[in-house]
Amino acid sequence: MKKIKKTYRYALWSAFYSTSISVIIALLSYFILIDLLGIWAVVIFGILMFIVLFLIIQYRAEHFIYQRVKKLYEDISILDVNDLERKDVTTDVEALTKSLQTYVEDRSKEIVVLTQRDSFRRDFLGNVAHELKTPLFTIQGYILTLIEGAAEDKEIRTKYLGRANKGVERLTSIIKDLDTLAKLETEGMKMNIQTFNIVELIQNVFDLFEMKAKKRNITLLFDTIYEFPRFVRGDVERIEQVLINLIVNSIKYGKVGGITTASIESYSPNKFIIKITDNGEGIKEDHISRLFERFYRVDQSRSREQGGSGLGLSIVKHIIEAHNETILLKSDYGKGSEFSFTLEKAM
Repeated sequence: MKKIKKTYRYALWSAFYSTSISVIIALLSYFILIDLLGIWAVVIFGILMFIVLFLIIQYRAEHFIYQRVKKLYEDISILDVNDLERKDVTTDVEALTKSLQTYVEDRSKEIVVLTQRDSFRRDFLGNVAHELKTPLFTIQGYILTLIEGAAEDKEIRTKYLGRANKGVERLTSIIKDLDTLAKLETEGMKMNIQTFNIVELIQNVFDLFEMKAKKRNITLLFDTIYEFPRFVRGDVERIEQVLINLIVNSIKYGKVGGITTASIESYSPNKFIIKITDNGEGIKEDHISRLFERFYRVDQSRSREQGGSGLGLSIVKHIIEAHNETILLKSDYGKGSEFSFTLEKAM
């Protein structure tokens, strides 16, 4: 025999319960209430039947739907049965359908995010391997050449060892930036928030890279004379790292004979905005949305010629966001770029 359909079993048991209760109430009404209340016994019987049948049908329907939905949650791996509360399941099938649809849409969004993260992870590992491979092969090539006899020539030995050392420095830079990025992404790394003069900090970074700027005939200056300090709150070492990355980038990719300008403006009643502007070649619009990604390079060949790990702007973004602040980018291709970030004013 074929197994009786579950919906039939639900109907049969509901009918059985309803009939049993009806018989009991009818007997009570006939033997007890009819003699005492007369016609009112029929009214009371009708009311009691309505209430009892409503409760039976509601309970049975809820139980039936709950079991079916619970089985659905167990069968579909993306749904967690612990997220299903019995009180949320009613005979309102339309509401239940909407609830399930909303739940599935939310889980689908999570799956999309996880897929994107997995894709990002693969890209990141590929980029790390590529960035490490280039200097490693360079170092290996020079060392093998020296081992094979070139070390006997003092001039070649000095030149090759110098080039190998540059490769080591590049590897060190990549590993150091990867370590910084990893620390910034962990909750264990706390910001050492203190009050400092942002004008003085920018000037210190300008002084640090004055010679590097002169090699490309680039002028580092403020947009105006700041006669008074501008005090902000933040991690001074991390903000210095942000300024170093932004100013070094403006020197690397700025126009020869160009200008890098720093400005400090009021952004809101309790925040300053610090802008680093250059008049270099600028960035095409289709690159801007991805510029803060790890290892993303607008011009692969030119970026590697200029050095760096390809992680600088990603680190900048993480540091600013760790301060709960905002980093912004404006660029007009062929005219220059403006990187800016907000900092809390020291009241």
